[in-house]
Amino acid sequence: MQLHDLAPAPGSTKARKRVGRGHGSGIGKTAGRGYNGQKSRAGGAKSNGFEGGQTPLARRLPKLPGFTNINRVEFVPVNVGRLDAVFADGAVVDGASLAEAGIIKRADALVKVLGDGELTKKLTVRVDKVSGNAAGKIEAAGGKVEAPC
Repeated sequence: MQLHDLAPAPGSTKARKRVGRGHGSGIGKTAGRGYNGQKSRAGGAKSNGFEGGQTPLARRLPKLPGFTNINRVEFVPVNVGRLDAVFADGAVVDGASLAEAGIIKRADALVKVLGDGELTKKLTVRVDKVSGNAAGKIEAAGGKVEAPC
C-alpha cells in the first residue's frame, strides 16, 4: 500500500453544499434561507441573549456591589470549647487529630482555633492560626500553642 492509495471509506464523506450558484444547482436564488426577514440577510444572526428588541435580562438586572477577593484564604473555625469536649488531657491537637475526631473533614484543611467556650484540659495545639483569646485560654489551662501558628 502506498500513500496515494489511501482514501476515505466509500460514503463516509460528502461534498460541501455550494449555495447561491444559480437555479440549475437546486440551491440557487434564496440559497436555502427562505424568503424575507432578518435571518435571510447577510449578517442577520442575532447575538446570544437577544430578546427581540426588548431590554435583555442581563441589562435589566442590577450590578452586584463589592468584589470577590481571589486571594482570600478560608480557615475552618474550631472553638476551644469543642476541643475540651473531644480531646483528652495532654492530647496534641493538629490537623490529623482534628480530622480523626471528625471536627474537620480533611487533615490538610487550614484551621483557626477561636476562644468561644471553656478549656479545662492541658492541650498542645499545632494548627495554622490561633486567636489571642484562644491562646490565652489554652495557656491558662496549662497547655501550649506551638508552630505553625
